[in-house]
Amino acid sequence: MLTAKEQMRIICKGVHTLVNQEELLAKLEKSLEQNKPLTIKLGLDPSAPDIHLGHAVVLRKIKQMQDLGHRAVIIIGDFTGRIGDPTGKSKGRVALTDEQVKENAKTYCQQIFKVLDTEKTEVRFNSEWLSKLNFEDVIKLAATTTVARILERDDFQKRYENQIPIGIHEFFYPLMQAYDSVELKADMELGGTDQTFNILMGRTLQKTLGQEQQIAIFMPILEGLDGVEKMSKSLGNYIGVGEPAEVMFKKVMEVPDELIIKYFELTTDEHPDKIDKIKTELDNGANPKDIKYLLAKIITSLYHSPEDVSKAVNYYDIAFSKKSIPDDIPELLIETGKDTIFDVIPKLMEMDFVKSRSEFIRLLTQDGVQLNGEKLTSCHTDRVLTCSDVMKIGKKRFVKLIK
Repeated sequence: MLTAKEQMRIICKGVHTLVNQEELLAKLEKSLEQNKPLTIKLGLDPSAPDIHLGHAVVLRKIKQMQDLGHRAVIIIGDFTGRIGDPTGKSKGRVALTDEQVKENAKTYCQQIFKVLDTEKTEVRFNSEWLSKLNFEDVIKLAATTTVARILERDDFQKRYENQIPIGIHEFFYPLMQAYDSVELKADMELGGTDQTFNILMGRTLQKTLGQEQQIAIFMPILEGLDGVEKMSKSLGNYIGVGEPAEVMFKKVMEVPDELIIKYFELTTDEHPDKIDKIKTELDNGANPKDIKYLLAKIITSLYHSPEDVSKAVNYYDIAFSKKSIPDDIPELLIETGKDTIFDVIPKLMEMDFVKSRSEFIRLLTQDGVQLNGEKLTSCHTDRVLTCSDVMKIGKKRFVKLIK
């Protein structure tokens, strides 16, 4: 069993902000004395169920705490989803139907258990308690804060200053999320830095109602493969937790060198000591590609079986080794994450790689087209392409796809 201070080091790895460390140390010491796990809360907005490594940053941190013996409670905001989290929005969000919430929650649960330990995770829906509050309860809840406090939120403040309507019901979102913490008697709540107001509201409400305050942990935003923008499916710079092993491995190899350590901190469960050692190796001139190769193995192994990881490594080695692909090959501009193999045939014709669509289809049926070393068939024409894919047409013609 690790000491409270040793647990602190693991919990603080990669964290953007923690409120506050003295309280956390006291909670951990009490947990060890009483042999009672801490309750870690994570609220999920059931409006966007596709999870990528950016979303998984918080989940990985919770998994690390589960490995330390603590218990996670995932709150599916089926009741708060009827309002919609106004965080970062320039206008009110359209409320979800019960059917949409249930379907999204089902998809969420399938994905979060690719990361979290099912034995140490409880999934709750906040309609369990919020739907039972009567109007008097709601008035008492509203009396715990002020309009001025609510308007401290940047999104509300900007909308108010720009005379963009704010529904009174939207003010209840942070209060209802805070009430979730009261209901659970949460010891800790995690979220991204964009959830600062809501999570701190939970601390405030617990204190007001005589409970011990939860620790607030805010994880940083993870940049995507472009190294600039927040990881996002719409931007095509994401690594999905449900993607095939060979796709995941290849995408990790595209992570910019300057983000290697950040990815180790936020997307893996590696111990801080090991990450410090890797950082020292990089500072002393280690080849970033070699370190990234290790990172790709570690990340892929978190979401796939050892057999699939081995196949992904072999696939990458064959498809991208210097022996297989010339150093200088033509490049073809694509809209990554959207263009399919069928979409690029006209561009291949312009480059004189093929004379016609029919010739390309014929090559497909004759095993004459490969993508990253994998032979393609006519069934693959709707396959979506990504940046850095390498297509081989015939015996000697190569083209690298760029965005």
